[in-house]
Amino acid sequence: MTEKNLFNLTVSEFIDALKEGLGLTTTSVDNKEVKKNYVYGYAGLQQLLGCSLSTAYRLKKSGAIDPAISQHGHIMVIDADLVVDLLNIHKHGFKYNINLKK
Repeated sequence: MTEKNLFNLTVSEFIDALKEGLGLTTTSVDNKEVKKNYVYGYAGLQQLLGCSLSTAYRLKKSGAIDPAISQHGHIMVIDADLVVDLLNIHKHGFKYNINLKK
């Protein structure tokens, strides 16, 4: 992106810059657009997994889904598809009671 002052950006340019900075753009695989699914924060993780807020907190703290989490300060962006894949790998012997929604 070219160097512009923030007040000179249009709304769409500002949104594109935010998406680019956070890595929330769609990726192209063999000329097909793949839309990434993200959830935000513990509430988004709770809704995705169908579990309690304390269970979502313990799950993140355990490190089992660390590859799916991008956290900058208080902002937590979670790749929903990767969380489901990671938990399917850990499904056998996983100590948290969760209902995966795919």
